[in-house]
Amino acid sequence: MSEISVEKFRDKFDSLYRLVIVASRRATQVAKPDSRPLVPVRSKKATIVALEEILQGKVSYEIDASDEEDYVE
Repeated sequence: MSEISVEKFRDKFDSLYRLVIVASRRATQVAKPDSRPLVPVRSKKATIVALEEILQGKVSYEIDASDEEDYVE
């Protein structure tokens, strides 16, 4: 099993915080009994599955203008 490091996500996310939020939300979805992973599973841990899906480009995110306005005041 290959190591998952923060360096692999540098080109996919503008901040580590955003990576954690996206991975957390996807891991919550993956942990549900009726959910299926989007990539071949090498681990039973939902967080590892979520990170592998992000690395392979199967999970993405969008930033709404309202999100940015709420954050910066």
